[in-house]
Amino acid sequence: MASDASIPPAVGASDNGAAATRVRHRSAAQPHLQEPESSHRATRAVFAAMLGNLCIAAAKFIAAAFTGSSAMLSEGIHSVVDTGNQALLLVGDRRSRRPPDELHPFGHGRELYFWSLVVAIVLFGFGGGLSLYEGILHLRRAPEPGDPVWNYVVLAVAFAAEGASLSVALRELRRRWGTTPLWRSFRASKDPRIFVPLAEDVAALLGLTVALIGVLLSQLLAMPVFDALSSMLIGVILGAVALILATETRGLLVGERADARIMRRIHAAAAHDPAVKEVRQALTIHTSPDQIYLNLAVYFRRNVSIEEMAAAVERLKRRVKAADPRIARIFVEVEWRPNADEQSASSEKRSARHAATRHDDERRD
Repeated sequence: MASDASIPPAVGASDNGAAATRVRHRSAAQPHLQEPESSHRATRAVFAAMLGNLCIAAAKFIAAAFTGSSAMLSEGIHSVVDTGNQALLLVGDRRSRRPPDELHPFGHGRELYFWSLVVAIVLFGFGGGLSLYEGILHLRRAPEPGDPVWNYVVLAVAFAAEGASLSVALRELRRRWGTTPLWRSFRASKDPRIFVPLAEDVAALLGLTVALIGVLLSQLLAMPVFDALSSMLIGVILGAVALILATETRGLLVGERADARIMRRIHAAAAHDPAVKEVRQALTIHTSPDQIYLNLAVYFRRNVSIEEMAAAVERLKRRVKAADPRIARIFVEVEWRPNADEQSASSEKRSARHAATRHDDERRD
């Protein structure tokens, strides 16, 4: 990364009251534009899931038309909503890749988070709401049941397709998070292209299970009420998943720090530099799943010169960047602190001055 040509120092006060020199050293390099392979894999997974859901939705609507099943109609609505949501994710992904401009100097990465929030709203309002409405409508006036074989065939195909889609999302999540428990990985993930399809696939499999139970009970007991109730339960499932997604994307849109693993790498990379006495603070924020901005505040050793400090800052940036390539821009804030001997001598001098002042006051009294 390029550095500022000059590094103007400014003298201020440290936390303990001793004189300290603080320097802000800002990286002038633009964020890297080359997307990592994991980003392309995530985008391909979203695109594949969208095409699969579109085909499944068509099959479910055909089955609902032949059988009059409310649960199958709700599942068809569910698949259409999932298809639209994945299209919205692709829109957000494309818009988030635009380079920085004068109005958006940190880039457009949060576009992806915004469209992910839209996905959650659509899933809750359109998917959950229509499923509940269809269930209530069929509960009040159940249609004549058709041949249930269509339902079972489509449900079997949908189970296979959704299971395959879920395995792709899980594989990508495991690739990034290893053996971390699934729920913790889901909560810690910063990439909506991974956790949104994952949540939708889980909701889809739960919905298919509910639809299968509703269709089966309706046929065996000759009670269409179970079909209507399963449609309503599918709506509740969609609403619950939508609320979870809204909570996750809200945090990312507001701004979340990098995960604990990256923070440990940053601290380790900075602390191992010979010129660094202490890492005071590391502030990070995700501007997109693949870009992190870092403000690193360090205390340098007292005997480090301006030239050595500039070289050390460049080393710090290279080491931190090597620790995780998603760190797109680094701001380094440097401060010199007096060593322990200087602090002790300064404290003794202040104590001596205070003692002398009290002695003079006592003599005047």
